[in-house]
Amino acid sequence: MPRLSDSMEEGTILRWLVAEGAAVARGDEIAEIETDKANMTYESDAAGVFRAVAAEGDALPVGAVIAHVLVDGESLPASDGAPTAAPAGPVAGDSRSAGKPAESPAPAPPAGSAAAPDASGSGVRVKASPVARRLARELGVDLASLAGSGPGGRIVKADVEAAAQAAPAAPAAAPAPASAPAPAVGGTGKGAVETVELTSIQKTIARRMAESRATVPDIQIRTEADVTELLTLRAQMKAAQGSAPSVNDFVVKACALALREEPRVNGAYKDGTFELYGRVNVGVAVAGEGTLIVPTIFDADVQPVTAIAQQTRALAERARNGTILPPELSGGTFTVSNLGMFGVTSFTAVVNPGQAAILAVGAAVARPAFDADGTVVKRSLMDISLSCDHRILYGADAAQFVARVRELLERPFALLA
Repeated sequence: MPRLSDSMEEGTILRWLVAEGAAVARGDEIAEIETDKANMTYESDAAGVFRAVAAEGDALPVGAVIAHVLVDGESLPASDGAPTAAPAGPVAGDSRSAGKPAESPAPAPPAGSAAAPDASGSGVRVKASPVARRLARELGVDLASLAGSGPGGRIVKADVEAAAQAAPAAPAAAPAPASAPAPAVGGTGKGAVETVELTSIQKTIARRMAESRATVPDIQIRTEADVTELLTLRAQMKAAQGSAPSVNDFVVKACALALREEPRVNGAYKDGTFELYGRVNVGVAVAGEGTLIVPTIFDADVQPVTAIAQQTRALAERARNGTILPPELSGGTFTVSNLGMFGVTSFTAVVNPGQAAILAVGAAVARPAFDADGTVVKRSLMDISLSCDHRILYGADAAQFVARVRELLERPFALLA
C-alpha cells in the first residue's frame, strides 16, 4: 500500500485497473485507492506480470502487500494470499522498492468466509467492495446469494448490477394480519438496523472532528452583513459578462483580505506557541457523496475574486467526482463553510485542527431594516459566525476580524481591486 499523502495511514483498494495475470509497464495505472483525503490512481513502479494479493474493498495500512509485479520469470511464493503488514512504504512515485519481491504473506481466507456478521443479518460477512454494498442496498440485492467476479472472489459493482437486472419483479406483499407483531430491531424487516462501514475519508472526518471538540476550547462570534449591494453587483456582472463570482467567492476574498490584516486569525496554537502563517490559503468546505472535504485556494489575498471563482468551481467539481489531488486539500490556514445554498440561515462550524478559526456563512435573506433617516426598508442580510480557538484568538481579536469581513462584504467594490 503506497503512501499517497503525508497524513495517510491506510488506504482502501476501490478497484483494480488491470486484470489478473496481465502484463503491465512501469507507469501503468494499476489501482484506484481511497486515501484519507481523496480517491487516487496508483501507478506500477515496475514492469512485469500483475498478480493481486489484496481484494477490492480491502482497507490496509501503508506498507502492506497489495499485489506483486513479477519480473524476470519470478513466480508467486507458494503461500501467497492475504496481505501482511510490511515496513511503511514510500510516498507514491518513490522507486526505491521497485521490482523487489515482497515477503510471503499469510494465506488468505476463502472468499465469503465468516469474518464478521454481515449487515444483512445473515450471520456471514460476504466479501464485497464498498460500492457494491451500497448499490446492493439501493437495489435490494442479497449479497450472500452472489458469486463475486473480483479478485479473491470479491463481489464488485458489476456483479450487483447483473443480479439486479436478472432478478424477476418481486410480487406485492400480502397485507399483514392486524395482530402481526412488529419486526424485531436488527432483523431483516422494516425496522432492521443497518451497519454502514465508513470510508477512509469518513474515518478521517470523524477523527478530526472528535479531536477538535476534545482539544480546542472554541468560542463563537456572530454578526449580520448587509449584502444588498453585493447581490446588486453580482447581478450587474452577470448581465454584462454572462457569469459572476458566487457570494461565497466574495466571502473568501473578504476573509483573505481580513486575514492579512489580522495575522493571528491566519495562524494556529501549537504546543504552547502561536504559529503565524505567511501565506493566506483559504479552504472552502465542499460536500461530496457522504463526505466533507476542504480544497484550498492558495494565496487568496493576492488573487482577484474572478480567479478565486474559477478555482473554486474547478476544485469543487474534482472534489465531487473524486479526482481531486491531496496537495489541493493541504496547506489551508483558514476555512470558510457555507450552507446558505441549502436555505440554512445560521449555524456553528467546528474549528479544523491546525487552524485558528472557521467562518460559517448562512443564506442571504430579505428582512426589514432601518436606513439612515429611520425609514424601514427591505435589505438582504446574511448571518456570518466565526468559531475560533480561544487559546490564540480572544473575543476582541475575533470581533475585529468579523467586523472587517462584514465591512468588506457591505462595500463589495473593494473586493474587485
